[in-house]
Amino acid sequence: MSDWTLDRTFTSSSGEVRWTALGPEQAPPVVLVHGTPFSSYVWRGIARGLAQDHRVHVWDLPGYGASAQYAGQDVSLGAQAGVLTELLDHWGLGEPAVIAHDFGGCVALRAHLLHGARYRRLALVDPVALAPWGSPAYRLLGGRAEVFGALPPELHRALVTEYVGSASHRGLHPAVLDRLVAPWCTEAGQPAFYRQISQNDQRFTDEIQHRYGELDLPVLICWGTEDTWIPVARGHELAGMIPGAELRLLDGAGHLVQEDAPAELTAALTRFLRTAP
Repeated sequence: MSDWTLDRTFTSSSGEVRWTALGPEQAPPVVLVHGTPFSSYVWRGIARGLAQDHRVHVWDLPGYGASAQYAGQDVSLGAQAGVLTELLDHWGLGEPAVIAHDFGGCVALRAHLLHGARYRRLALVDPVALAPWGSPAYRLLGGRAEVFGALPPELHRALVTEYVGSASHRGLHPAVLDRLVAPWCTEAGQPAFYRQISQNDQRFTDEIQHRYGELDLPVLICWGTEDTWIPVARGHELAGMIPGAELRLLDGAGHLVQEDAPAELTAALTRFLRTAP
């Protein structure tokens, strides 16, 4: 698989963040936010596509990918929204376009609604935004973080591999799956995997869900029709709550749309970014 390196660092309130930027420096800025249990690696192809006409900022959230992982780290959705706000200031981006996947959607929405982060436009891809969320398995893992964190490494790897793989409807290339699983299978990564689940409480969406009607910017919602993590019905519900939101369904794609339908997603995002406000 293609190389993907985050060559820059930022010291955030939740530890060191690894990031990079692609595309012409003076081009319109775009920020990509990944979800769980992924990393910026899922954005690699789309980031390179968008970088033809945009300055694309990508980063691994604290506790994920190449960014810091440590005991006692606050990697909650509340903390991540604060880190995104810090990064926008660090990058000097007053009003970028933001594209967010999975719980990155909640992160981007919280940063905008609670921290005052300003966006030119917002694209949400199969986002965690509406209650209830979190499967029974997800709640089990989070509720027994210390127990699962003590699993033998080979059992832990098997569990994470099965979990990550289930995000795709079409099936992940083995090298892609390995790349997504690897950060969770180090000495620091294994407890970090269960730590982030245990901290992702539904209250973080409950605090903002009633405010979606306040969103006053162009919003695109993309959803894989075969998403088994968050059913497509949530996409229709969310689009009905946000004034003027456009819903784009991606046929045959599961939750990890970036891997299942990269060309279709890139086309939808490119069109959205080029559309006049």
